[in-house]
Amino acid sequence: MFFDVLQTNLQKMLNFFGYLRSYLIRHNPFQIFLNQIMTMVKDYLTMNRKLKMAKYRVNYQMYKLNQMEQLIAENNEHVFLRGNRLNLQR
Repeated sequence: MFFDVLQTNLQKMLNFFGYLRSYLIRHNPFQIFLNQIMTMVKDYLTMNRKLKMAKYRVNYQMYKLNQMEQLIAENNEHVFLRGNRLNLQR
């Protein structure tokens, strides 16, 4: 009886290790970890380029906004709104 219990427990452990092995083959955590580290390094190395692109986009949008404000101020019938004051008709 003791050997039967021992044999069933050993069989359960072998089944568990078989499932674990299959899981590790399908979802390799070490490979996933290495891929995440590589993406972090790539992001770190390209951080300055991304920052420059973001600054460029912000500056371009500010330029377009200033152009729009200037056009609104030029086409406004009230002369006193031209200049640094905000146009309230927007």
